Amino acid sequence: MRIIILCLLIFASCKSKTSEKLPLLFLGKVVGIKDGDTFKVLYENKEITIRLAHIDCPEKKQPFGKNAKQFASDLCFGKEIQVKSEGKTDRYKRLIATLYIDDICINKEIVKNGYAWHFIKYSNDDDYRELENTARLNKLGLWADLNPIAPWEWREK
Repeated sequence: MRIIILCLLIFASCKSKTSEKLPLLFLGKVVGIKDGDTFKVLYENKEITIRLAHIDCPEKKQPFGKNAKQFASDLCFGKEIQVKSEGKTDRYKRLIATLYIDDICINKEIVKNGYAWHFIKYSNDDDYRELENTARLNKLGLWADLNPIAPWEWREK
């Protein structure tokens, strides 16, 4: 019984890096790109996992998944960014946020260049819808594929 209580106390004292109270706006450094829409950001010597708001990139094993990750990496790996969130996390406890390098919105750049869908299930931002439509018309990135499959459909398979 003592071991169980001890384990519970230890578990209760451990906090998830993203569950700690973070400011809604902060600066951090991109130290990892898990995939096109999930980044690791260093903030106050702690690694925070961030899921980009408004967008959904192809999965790693999906066509253009590696391209999306590479585009995101080329755009901001190792750079200082501004993180803007509403303090919400997803089911994996990743902070949902919009990222900026100077005046450039990273989330929008990924959609604009054809490496993500506007994630309309969780976003009604018309800017992302327009950026996706323009990328589709210009056959940029994943839109060069004749039959791109949305990541949410791919995950259901």
